[in-house]
Amino acid sequence: MSSTDISLHKDVHLGHDDHHDDHDHDQSFIEKYIFSQDHKVIAKQFLFAGIFWAVIGGLLSSLFRMQLGFPEATFTFLEPILGKWVDGGKLNPEFYLALVTMHGTIMVFFVLTAGLSGTFSNFLIPLQIGARDMASGFMNMLSFWFFFLASVIMFYSLFLETGPAAGGWTVYPPLSALPQAISGSGAGMTMWLVSMALFIVSQLLGGVNYITTVINMRTRGLSMTKLPLTIWAFFLTAVLGLLAFPVLFSAALLLIFDRSFGTSFFLSDIYVAGEALTHTGGSPVLFQHLFWFLGHPEVYIVILPTFGIVSEIIATNSRKPIFGYRAMIGSMLGIALLSFVVWAHHMFVSGMNPFLGSVFMFLTLIIAVPSAVKVFNWIATLWRGNINFTTAMLFSVAFVSLFISGGVTGIILGNSALDIQLHDTYFVVAHFHLVMGSAAFFGMYAGVYHWFPKMFGRMMEEKLGYLHFWITFACVYLIFMPMHYIGIAGFPRRYYTWTGFETFNKFMDMNTFITIAAIVAFAAQFLFLFNFIYSIFRGRRATENPWKSNTLEWTTPVNPGHGNWPGPLPVVYRWPYDYSKPGAPEDFIPQNVPFSQTQSSNLPHERDTE
Repeated sequence: MSSTDISLHKDVHLGHDDHHDDHDHDQSFIEKYIFSQDHKVIAKQFLFAGIFWAVIGGLLSSLFRMQLGFPEATFTFLEPILGKWVDGGKLNPEFYLALVTMHGTIMVFFVLTAGLSGTFSNFLIPLQIGARDMASGFMNMLSFWFFFLASVIMFYSLFLETGPAAGGWTVYPPLSALPQAISGSGAGMTMWLVSMALFIVSQLLGGVNYITTVINMRTRGLSMTKLPLTIWAFFLTAVLGLLAFPVLFSAALLLIFDRSFGTSFFLSDIYVAGEALTHTGGSPVLFQHLFWFLGHPEVYIVILPTFGIVSEIIATNSRKPIFGYRAMIGSMLGIALLSFVVWAHHMFVSGMNPFLGSVFMFLTLIIAVPSAVKVFNWIATLWRGNINFTTAMLFSVAFVSLFISGGVTGIILGNSALDIQLHDTYFVVAHFHLVMGSAAFFGMYAGVYHWFPKMFGRMMEEKLGYLHFWITFACVYLIFMPMHYIGIAGFPRRYYTWTGFETFNKFMDMNTFITIAAIVAFAAQFLFLFNFIYSIFRGRRATENPWKSNTLEWTTPVNPGHGNWPGPLPVVYRWPYDYSKPGAPEDFIPQNVPFSQTQSSNLPHERDTE
């Protein structure tokens, strides 16, 4: 490629490099680190916010697990912290509901949606497609600050005198629609709804940006079939969010109308303390349809980014091309499509027509096929690979394990006849915590450990990472495998205490065991937190490409400035998974290496490419 071609290419692709360098030096601290329009800084802002919320969410779960594991104990040490919500050392039953509600909301939306997609979509999309930045830096900045505002409101609601929202993370009416129902249906629920509305605006701003960037700003030579699987995953996640989140926004808006303006979208024939309310004509089941039309795609909004992250890490650390690249793309497309037509499997116990239930059951079981394709391809990539067991690789392999374990129970729950028996038991809690909660967290950890050198220019401490991994991995199975067992035995979820039921008292020891494992798991996350913060300042300095990876982000400087590449943008010649190619002098060939430089390893169809 001639120098003229390179300079022309530079001019066409956002070529004002001098402007980018000047911009980087002239910015004030506030412009550079707070109201930044640099995708890398915004990614770190989402990551720090996600870590903050993960600590809060984990703390809340530890509190209600203590209640479930030691229902007869008194927790007087909590009285100075929680005030009136602990009376005589006993947790208030309504506060228990609030803890469960806020734990679910925080983990699903604020950590595994904003924290995960906000971090890795922002950080990796421009770097892996060879772009200077996102399509709109300003919209990207707005996306974070809408999320920040939503976070402030949600966090403030934790300290309300009447308590935070307590209607479950799904906020089903009529409990959530009647401020007078319980204390957690008052100001806490109003703030929950306002916070979620702002959160959805944040997600929509981000989603539009991600989609536009991937479609319009790929560097020269980077066709859609040469994209890393990470970019495919982030792209499809953004499409899902763009189509599904407005439905939840409408549900939240209508719920605000029912609560504050006397409408009856979700209310009808309600009696409170023997007094008939004026609401008629509404349907609480309508809210369930609206919620789960977002709620099931939301499962894949959470898990799809980790599919891409894990695929990239497994291929890199197996030193093998990803097995079935096009099948991986096809399976993600299939999952994205099917995720919109299975929502009512969450509603088998809502009184729906059994025939309709059978349709949703069939569609739910079909979604196992593309999921199985992905699992097979991950295992095939690992098979006989020259595996480097980095911390990121351990979390990625464990992700596959958790996805299989949790996915198998999903097939059981997808059967409506079985789900009706298991729906309100701990079997469901165990299922979605394995397949969505724990698996997504493991994918997120894998991504942080793997891309930390590019984010901060330093390496995380591997030995601490191994310790963090093994404790967390063991505890996840020690928590959720027993939950499957007590769930099949009929142990009910959402109960504040179960000691009044002689049938369930025999599970006292198992609940205590689960609680101890959960607290140990939560404590282990502080190993990660220490490692993360320590490594930012004191970690071993990273090289430009520490994992010997092929994708474009590893062609930038160790600490890329605003604009990512100091010179012209890289040109892409090959797909991102040329690992251990026969005839090549090294076991990796980056995407920006022309075929003319790899004659000894070129396949027949690659020899005449240039």
